[in-house]
Amino acid sequence: MAEIDALLRYMHERGGSDLHLAAGLEPRVRLSGSLQPVEGRKPLSEAELSAMMQELASPMQWASFEHTLDTDFAYGLPGVARFRVNYFCQENGVAAVLRIIPEKIRTFEELGVPAAVERFVHMNAGLVLVTGPTGSGKSTTLAAIIDKINSSYEKHIVTIEDPIEFVHPPKRALFSQREVGEHTKSFSSALRAAIRQNPDVILVGEMRDHETIALAVTAAEMGMLVFGTLHTNSAVKTIDRLIDAFPAEEQTQARVSLSQALAGVVAQLLLPTFDGKGRVAAHEILLRTTGLPNLIREEKTGLLRSLIQNNREMGMQMMDDALMALVEQQRILPRDAYQKAQDKGRFEALLPRDQM
Repeated sequence: MAEIDALLRYMHERGGSDLHLAAGLEPRVRLSGSLQPVEGRKPLSEAELSAMMQELASPMQWASFEHTLDTDFAYGLPGVARFRVNYFCQENGVAAVLRIIPEKIRTFEELGVPAAVERFVHMNAGLVLVTGPTGSGKSTTLAAIIDKINSSYEKHIVTIEDPIEFVHPPKRALFSQREVGEHTKSFSSALRAAIRQNPDVILVGEMRDHETIALAVTAAEMGMLVFGTLHTNSAVKTIDRLIDAFPAEEQTQARVSLSQALAGVVAQLLLPTFDGKGRVAAHEILLRTTGLPNLIREEKTGLLRSLIQNNREMGMQMMDDALMALVEQQRILPRDAYQKAQDKGRFEALLPRDQM
């Protein structure tokens, strides 16, 4: 048994999300959003941590780390969970972060995902983006969507990830799960190949560059249902980020293509619960309407806020409205909503004077 396994079990038993290891520091786990030292553990020396890390990695993964000074892979601990592993170097030596990937895929109901998100399950084509900062639960939400498709339809689902996170056992769907570095050289090369693999659904773990984004849009235009992620906090920023990924001379055509392909955006944030014992997600939701393509083509993304607010009956919502609803339901503290809100003035009246 790898020495890190004990730390992973410790984190799992306490409901943590991430294990942080760094030379010269004691191990720490993220519990309900805050980092806390592991009880009874002393700081790890460079040699100790390096040995622990090497024990967990395969020879090829360790060789990659020694060559590039950082690497990503997945690690499974039977009966506990899978973990997304990142090794890197920092000023005091080697370091690692291991994020838990639950073995059980949580349902929409368990996650509290708005009902409007389920409509993406039943689409046949289009580009759907789940966005948010690192650690906001994007992968968990996407796993719930893919699992629902798996339970509902006989479709071929291709996932391209770095590394593979949730492992989907086939129910009604056929899966081809590919890991960058292990089964393919890059997101873009795997996506280019996926278009020729007769897929109904493609999941792109991260849309990192112009080529990957362009291919994802093309696949959606060709009649496939494509899911992807971006590190953006709102629907407006998501669309602008996609267009900005293209060279200036290609942006006009990119707007036309995106206007035809985009089916929806779910921007997600995770906040501490009211009692501080867990975390809850807040969602901004943009769905395709007859007016959306024109706003994208004509560079009027600033009007998306009005589009969302005028179509609430469809299930659309702004992030600030989602945060306010969570405050009113006493699921989160006003202070936490204020910190994440775009219109902070709307939340100031809810705060004690010493927190403003």
